[in-house]
Amino acid sequence: MPTPHNNAKPGDIAKTVLMPGDPLRAEFIAKTYLDNPVCYNSVRGMLGFTGTYNGKTISVQGSGMGMPSIGIYSHELYTEYGVENIIRVGTAGSISDEVNLRDIVIGMGSCTNSNYAVQYGLPGTFAPTASYKLLKSAAEAAVNQGAVFHVGNILSSDIFYDDSESLAMWKKMNVLAVEMESAALYMNAARLGKNALCILTVSDCPLKNLSTTAQERQSGFTDMMEIALKTALAV
Repeated sequence: MPTPHNNAKPGDIAKTVLMPGDPLRAEFIAKTYLDNPVCYNSVRGMLGFTGTYNGKTISVQGSGMGMPSIGIYSHELYTEYGVENIIRVGTAGSISDEVNLRDIVIGMGSCTNSNYAVQYGLPGTFAPTASYKLLKSAAEAAVNQGAVFHVGNILSSDIFYDDSESLAMWKKMNVLAVEMESAALYMNAARLGKNALCILTVSDCPLKNLSTTAQERQSGFTDMMEIALKTALAV
């Protein structure tokens, strides 16, 4: 059934969904890589498409920015549309000295400064992690593609303009990069018995004052997109 945020009908969305934050990146992926893509959602401009890639039905759906937004869209995909696998394809800021502009980061775990986990009433701190089968497939695809990539901990932050300048503190714990969505996605997947993975391209290095353009972030990070599509084929 359609939701307040998604007017797709039952059967419109595939079991595996690639989920960029930017809906225009979703459109780019669909029109560049999918055969016969059909737009199933345009509510709030959060575009979603379904098509085929190497004969397999795959969907691409924008999530918007931040954990509240991806929390809504991923929850509805998992619970209302029967989605089993969500692969976030996003951008990140490098924290580690070893991670450079345009490198790919695969998020094994997701640290966070968010209170998203409070809803579960757990007697401790929950550690959001990726689904191993997606992680393994993505790493293999990255190796086969010859991509420069890193696997490890990322930071999922509620804050873009951070007044505390906290990135240096996360850096000393060997966190690779910062983004704003993965922790909520990983928690939703864990709670609902589904699979999730976050694959990122480094769009800027805030500790080095390096960045890419908005156009490159929208349509230029094709290595990440192709790794995600190959991962989707494997599940």
